[in-house]
Amino acid sequence: MTNLAPVTSRRSLFKLAGVMGAAAAVAGTLSACGTSPSQRNSGGAANVPGPTIKAAISYELGTNGFDPMTTTAALTVAANWHTMEGLTEILPTGDRQVYAALGKELPKKVNPLTYEVTLRDGATFHNDAPVTTDDVVYSFERVLDPANNSLYASFITFLDKVEKKDDKTITIKLKQPFSLVAERIAVVKIVPKAAATADPKAFDANPIGTGPYKMIDNSATSKEVVFTKFEGYTGPRPAKANSMVWKVMPDDATRMNALTSKAVSAIDLVPDLSIATLKNTSTVESVQGFSLLFAMFNCGSAPFDNVRNRQGFLWALDMENIVKTAYLGNATPATSFLQETHPNYHRASNVYRLDVSKAKALFAATGLKSIRLLCTDHAWVKKATPIIKSNLEAAGLTVDFTEKKSADVYTTIDADPKAFDAVIAPGDPSVFGPDPDIALRWWYGSDTWTDKRMHWKGQDSYKQVQTLMNAATKLTGNAQQKAWNEVFDLVSEVVPLYPLFHRKSTTGFDSDTLTGFKPIALTGLSFLDVATK
Repeated sequence: MTNLAPVTSRRSLFKLAGVMGAAAAVAGTLSACGTSPSQRNSGGAANVPGPTIKAAISYELGTNGFDPMTTTAALTVAANWHTMEGLTEILPTGDRQVYAALGKELPKKVNPLTYEVTLRDGATFHNDAPVTTDDVVYSFERVLDPANNSLYASFITFLDKVEKKDDKTITIKLKQPFSLVAERIAVVKIVPKAAATADPKAFDANPIGTGPYKMIDNSATSKEVVFTKFEGYTGPRPAKANSMVWKVMPDDATRMNALTSKAVSAIDLVPDLSIATLKNTSTVESVQGFSLLFAMFNCGSAPFDNVRNRQGFLWALDMENIVKTAYLGNATPATSFLQETHPNYHRASNVYRLDVSKAKALFAATGLKSIRLLCTDHAWVKKATPIIKSNLEAAGLTVDFTEKKSADVYTTIDADPKAFDAVIAPGDPSVFGPDPDIALRWWYGSDTWTDKRMHWKGQDSYKQVQTLMNAATKLTGNAQQKAWNEVFDLVSEVVPLYPLFHRKSTTGFDSDTLTGFKPIALTGLSFLDVATK
């Protein structure tokens, strides 16, 4: 996610690393608990015979754990794609197909408020314990429990309860009709109740899932994440390699060298300036996705409690120039909340393009003369933020400009509501699912964002957005699209948080050593259905 933008966890109130995190970016970070020798295989993949997929990933573990109830950081979410499963899953690749994972089939609709899912035959956890319907019920209950502060709870507010019907079948009860049940329940990964409750700290460091791979080294000390094939896997996407080693390489040059020297077969986040050079030795593909850079405003106090100042900020930015000079065109200025390639895209009623006269007029009307701008220091974000500062100064503002690590940005604003005026950061909640509702709710439906960060909750525009989002999820087809369009138009007007541009994800890989590998539009790498030659 370039990490997904952060959320606060109940464990020590650590922030999840900022996503893009969200996914990037979306994420402040949880404490990454180190693992004991009994929890880690110090030999890594060297002790595992057979084909090994080797990759380099740009995001570090930081202080984040892997527990799928709470983690939203780029590295951990990508790892969990391979080790954890929900009743349903959504492929990270292509058109983001939803498929039955731990469920034998996709949820069966009994009536508008009731669905049933039967567990697939022979499903076991990585510790060889059989998956039970009790484990499924527990997995949903722990996400929904307010005491656990799981951000994923905001994605499943339509759920009333999940119950055990019998030893193989789960009944899902809804509070209201909801058109995206199969897609949305994928955010809840099924975990063994006994292991998760026995030692939550150890489980966070090295959780037990049912996926095609199991993690045997969590990178806490080794700077690499190591996976081995789960021989007991009974699902639709068995591992096609015996092991995987993900080397943690945040430095762009180090990551590039690892691919060109054939030390790894794939890397994420190829720098824009290096694409042409890397194409001489490797396959490089850029995929347009939702991943974005956003501006978030403190709507609870001056100056950005006034919507005219928020709009003026956006009119002051020359996004065409930023995309061209900072990213060599590998991004698209936002014309809506969604990127233009999204199947539910709708051009918003307000499309912000450079208009210095309009920005100055709005600032003059409100008397705005200076702002405090807080930015994350991701390498690719830093290419844009100096230009943003210059644009705002050209519109007549004095800009107090501060850069901090993503986790520190969210520590700052979570601790003090008056610590900032505006934030520039990355995010990508599309890692959790491709439908518009999940991305909208990540920012506009979560108290973490709307109340604690934007200080927008309770305002009339907040209430209007909630009403429209809730109405859209009860509909289907054209009626649903029309309702979503109303949301896109409204948020483009009130802009408590709004995308500046949607970024392409550029992946480098060795097509001579990997079979079935596909670059993704998300933050991270996916090796589901991938083998080595």
